[in-house]
Order: sequence, then C-alpha cells, then structure tokens
Amino acid sequence: MSRYFDHAATSPVKPTAVQVLTEQLPRLANPSSLHGAGRRARLAVDSARSQLAAAAGADPSEVIFTSGGTEADNLALKGLYWQRRGEDSRRRRILLPASEHHAVLDTAEWLEAHHSAVLDFIPVDAQGMADREALETMLATDPGSIALVTVMWANNEVGTVQPIAEIGRHCAAAGVPLHTDAVQAFGSLPVSFADSGASTMALSGHKMGAPVGIGALLVRRDVKLVPVLHGGGQERDIRSGTLDAAGICAWAAVAEETVAALPEEAARLSGLRHQLLQVALEQEGVQLCGPDPRRSPELRLPNNLHITVDGAEGDSLLFMLDMAGFDTATGSACTAGVPRPSHVLLAMGLSETQARGAQRFSLGWTTSEDDVAALAGALPDIIARSRSAGLAGRAAPSPAER
Repeated sequence: MSRYFDHAATSPVKPTAVQVLTEQLPRLANPSSLHGAGRRARLAVDSARSQLAAAAGADPSEVIFTSGGTEADNLALKGLYWQRRGEDSRRRRILLPASEHHAVLDTAEWLEAHHSAVLDFIPVDAQGMADREALETMLATDPGSIALVTVMWANNEVGTVQPIAEIGRHCAAAGVPLHTDAVQAFGSLPVSFADSGASTMALSGHKMGAPVGIGALLVRRDVKLVPVLHGGGQERDIRSGTLDAAGICAWAAVAEETVAALPEEAARLSGLRHQLLQVALEQEGVQLCGPDPRRSPELRLPNNLHITVDGAEGDSLLFMLDMAGFDTATGSACTAGVPRPSHVLLAMGLSETQARGAQRFSLGWTTSEDDVAALAGALPDIIARSRSAGLAGRAAPSPAER
C-alpha cells in the first residue's frame, strides 16, 4: 500500500467531487447553447461561480474559469503586460521574485525574450520571504516603467507564505497591478481576493481535491486584460472556450467544503507535520528549508515540510521512499524528471550541492496519523541509506578524475 505525501502536486479527488461529477456529467450540455439543456448548464455554472467566489472572497463576476493554474498565470502575466504596454510603451518592467513557480517565471522569461519585457527580480531571504523594502524601492524607481508585479501567495516547494495584502497596498500606492499565484494557498489558508489588493489571482482545483483540468483567474472588475485565447467570447471575452460545466460544479462544491473545514483541517495537518519535522531534525545533517513553523506558523503552509539532507541526493531519497511505500517529491512536480537543483532553493541562497539533497513532504485530506507514524518510523533508516548511497557514488572517481 502506498502512503501519499505529495498533495502539493495533486490532491486525490474528494468524494464530494466524484459525487457531483457522477450526477452532472450525464446531464450538462454546453452552457453557451440556447436550448433548454444549455440553459440548465448555464444555471449550474452560474451557481457554481457564485459558490467558488464566496469561498475565495471574490465577486462572481470576477471569476474567469480556465483549465488550471498554469493557464491562469499565463493569462494574467501576458494579458496584463500586453494591456499595460499597449496603453504606455514605457511599461516594460515586470517585478518578481526568482522563487516564483515556473508557470510565472517561464512566462515572464518568454515575455522578456519575445516582447521586450525587462525582468526586475525582488530579492528573497533565506526563508524565501520577499524583501519588502527592496520592493518598495523598486516601485518608487520610475513607476511609470512598470508593467506589473507578481508574487505568489504561498510557495509550492518550501511553503513560505507572503504578506500579499501588504504587498498589494504598496503596488496600489504606486499605481501598479499585482498578480498573485494562490494555487497552493487556496484551500490551505484563508484567502480573500477582495482583501488581497491583487488585480488578478490564479487558482487551481486539483490542489484541493477537485478534478485535474479546472482552474480560475480572478480578475478585478476594473482590470483590463488582453486575451490569450480568442474564439467565442466566453468569460467576459477574457478566456474563450467551451466551459467544463461538470468540472466547475465539482470544484465549487469541493471549495465550499474545504474552506468551511479549513481551521480544523489546518490544525490537524500542522500537528501531523510537526511530528514529521521533529523526527527529521533529529537526524544528523538534516536542515529545514523555509520558515520554522514552531516559531512562526503563520509564515508557512500548514501541510508543508521541506528538508535537505547533507550527503544525499534528492532522487535517491525519493526512490528509496517510493520503494518503502511513500509518495514524496524533490520539488515542483511541474519540473519532474529534470535533473537540476531547485531554482527556489538557489534563490534562497542554498548551494547547488545543498539543493540536490532536497525532499518535500506535503500532507492533505487523505493523510492519517498512521501514515505519519509509518513515515516517521521509516525516515531515519532511509536517510542513512540514501546518504550511504551518495557517498558510495562519490567514492569511485571517473577516469578523468584519476
């Protein structure tokens, strides 16, 4: 039996979502159709839109459905950049931390390569927190040249939670739109789009137990975006395409259920995470990455534990954990299979050698006390064997090194 500790990548579909999908998939038609079945689908989507908006602290008209967080981030960055640059050609700067998710970072780099964007990186400290003083200075330096700022609400690898409302106030004072990727935050932390000060916010369903393939970009009603997809003009003409009515209904039901249970579930998961943290830090050469939840729990996602193990390779740790029946990760699942150190850890000041020993454990609704006890019991031996494997691999020099 496999014990799942990779909820940050995808959380297993919740029974609520399965029930809604089972009920709605045979019934719902294209919600843009004018016949009775289409009108019923439209009513279901509108109801779900209101349900999701309430869970995220937004107005229903601000919810633009997408295929997931990656599309939402692309739509926000490209749409805001093209809109702002079209209004004033001086607006080429994009301010962002180097620790952003690749859905944001790679989009910004694409705009730099193909649309003359200038990337201005906000420094992050050893805990992954954005330097707010540096951001204030950057905002004050020729604000007329800034297209947008983007800062993720909670980091997907090390769990660092940024003070988005404070950052939003600074951006508003400078007259600059803020985008935030809240994919990891929504469902794990109290999230309110209205209180965040953000112009746009990316959300994703499958991180909280909804089906893969449904997400949203929250767009403030006074914010204009250049569309990335063109077609039927759905979703305020910001995101054309036939809506996944059944998936939308399933996600909205899960979001309502998850947010209602958030205080109790966050406390449960942080308690289980604390048990793992204690065992991990008892091992020699193991370091916690990101804020220490024992001192500042508000600065870290309640379900996230990220460590580095001196003398061990993250892939070796992952494979040994996998063989022992534990599903974990070395970093973002969106870069799985790419043999390179985490850009998040490098931005936080870790060396490439330190970053290679990374392992992330992310808990969720399926995680039980028995799962955590089993992992805590197995972890010391797996760490020791992974370290031995790493040392053995370095003990035999290549012919070039002899």
